Amino acid sequence: MKNSLLKLTFTMIMSAMTYQLSFGQDTKVTDPYQDGLKVKLSEDGARYFRLISWAQAQTVYRDDAPSNTSPVNFNLRRARILMYSQISKKFLLLTHFGLNSLNANNMSPTGVADGSQLFLHDAWVQYSINEKHTLGGGLHYYNGISRLNNQSTLNMITLDNNRQSWATLGLSDQFVRHVGVFAKGSFGKLQYRVAVNEAVTNGLDARAPVVNEGAVYGGKRLLGSATAGFTYAGYFEYNFLDQESNFLPYKVGSYLGAKRVFNIGSGFYVHPNGAVIATDTIGGLSGQNVSIFAGDVFYETPIGEKGAAFSVYATFQYNNYGENYLYSAYGSGTMIYGHIGYVIPGDKSKTRFQPYVSFANHAYDATPNARNNIGAGINAYFTGHHSKLTLEYKNEQFGAAQANIVTLQASIFL
Repeated sequence: MKNSLLKLTFTMIMSAMTYQLSFGQDTKVTDPYQDGLKVKLSEDGARYFRLISWAQAQTVYRDDAPSNTSPVNFNLRRARILMYSQISKKFLLLTHFGLNSLNANNMSPTGVADGSQLFLHDAWVQYSINEKHTLGGGLHYYNGISRLNNQSTLNMITLDNNRQSWATLGLSDQFVRHVGVFAKGSFGKLQYRVAVNEAVTNGLDARAPVVNEGAVYGGKRLLGSATAGFTYAGYFEYNFLDQESNFLPYKVGSYLGAKRVFNIGSGFYVHPNGAVIATDTIGGLSGQNVSIFAGDVFYETPIGEKGAAFSVYATFQYNNYGENYLYSAYGSGTMIYGHIGYVIPGDKSKTRFQPYVSFANHAYDATPNARNNIGAGINAYFTGHHSKLTLEYKNEQFGAAQANIVTLQASIFL
């Protein structure tokens, strides 16, 4: 245990020093949604394409590792490339591919294993009816439920998103993306996004229903697409102060005080007959509707004239995956989640620090045990969200199981 902690401390210190030497000299402060790697295809800039690339590398310590397993490991959390192009102000095409959580356990000698493969995250086309309203379709990220179910992975306050907020990941979609059609836009200060999608046939929950053992999420696989083929989602938010962009679906985690934002949102996700229960021991099945609803609040404001900023987010989510559903990170019941971050005053052209805390409680119908996660960390921003280090401690509890996790993450995006 002592040697593992020494190894972890040394690795984190060396990683931080290397990162600072490599990237800490660039003092230009940029906004994640400025031009970046943008190529104009016409003199007036109406036709263009833009590339975004990012990677997040981690050193992770877990105290619940088995006795024959090192508690310290390295993880390539994300490696992604996104490109969108506009051939006119009316049409936009977006593609996004990459991989997630590549580590020594899912790599292969020649890079041919599933864990080593790039896959398609997003691919959609859209048409702007006018400046306020857009229609589109494809493999898309215009999700419902909450802000966190539409979260960007480029500018989060916490090390990563609250896992249970990606409430359908792998159950009815491909990595939080459905194939379907969407509409998005705004009416004054009210922004909306709604979608009709087809559910994935072979989701993560491959269990067979058993009498008196609760529902499984397998409606389309077990009942067919005519009965359980489609899902419906929407998210609506009112922007009281500065107006956020809805040009892309990815919600910003923190503007580091560049905006003064106060939004109240509400969303839903419905999958008719998405869940299935066994009605007898001879193969009788019955569908149950999956329904998830949430309300959330996001507030961020600069403080004073020295670069300080305060950010807070809170959400309540009701999850109905079917009768007594409990599987992996998902379960019928309720969820409360929130986080608070504070950018410490300092020169905006130099390294800035943002300590934060987070809390999540998940209560389930199927068990009296609640899942509780408590986190605390600090971000060091060298060039805003474009280059940063995050150090986070998290305590996870569910029944008798408990884990203490310390992670250092280096993140770069261009």
